[in-house]
Amino acid sequence: MRYFIELAYNGKNYFGWQRQPKQISVQQVIEEKLSTILRKDISIIGAGRTDTGVHAKQMYAHFDYDQEIDYDKVIFKLNSFLPKDIAIYKIIKVTDDSHARFGASSRAYEYHIQIGKSPFTIDSAFKINNNLNVEKMNEAARILFDYTDFKCFSKSKTDVRTYNCDIMKAEWTVRDKKLIFHVKADRFLRNMVRAIVGSLIEVGNGKKSITDFRNIIESRSRSEAGISVPAQGLYLTEVTYPYI
Repeated sequence: MRYFIELAYNGKNYFGWQRQPKQISVQQVIEEKLSTILRKDISIIGAGRTDTGVHAKQMYAHFDYDQEIDYDKVIFKLNSFLPKDIAIYKIIKVTDDSHARFGASSRAYEYHIQIGKSPFTIDSAFKINNNLNVEKMNEAARILFDYTDFKCFSKSKTDVRTYNCDIMKAEWTVRDKKLIFHVKADRFLRNMVRAIVGSLIEVGNGKKSITDFRNIIESRSRSEAGISVPAQGLYLTEVTYPYI
């Protein structure tokens, strides 16, 4: 039988989601605790592979187990055994062909920027000292809807069959002295959100024009785009499926 887990984590102390040979990952920690509770070696497959230091407000993973699960009991035990920076919200029984990674119809991310110093966002946002032109950044962000090929924002030397993504949402909002970029798509390339944000920051600080941003996308060259902003400001916020 196949089960989905809905969870969240603070990525500060982990080398990303995916299990690593010599580094601690979110996947490894959950697999070890779940295997102990169910008394069987359990492997889980996540909805995505967040990088080192990236957070998830909502993540799904699936695993197979040959017995019915007492959901409340397993969730309680998992949350008791897991460290404070990983939380389990739900366990859901699904059909055997449901897949946490390949079955997702969309994913959404937020990127948080702190304007000026704040003791409360040291590990949860990217600090910038100067104000940015949010209106220009939103104007540039809307250009993303005109394209599907985002090779320019993809990590170099990545093994993918296509650079096409269908972006459904891309906008900046302002909350006190924090800027938040909201982006949603059917899929994302490695490092894509952080590269988009780095390029939009250059529009916001006047280093790049709206036309420059369009030219970056059309260039299909990672070297033309902005820097990859730090991981601590990035959050996976939503994963959607047609069957849950």
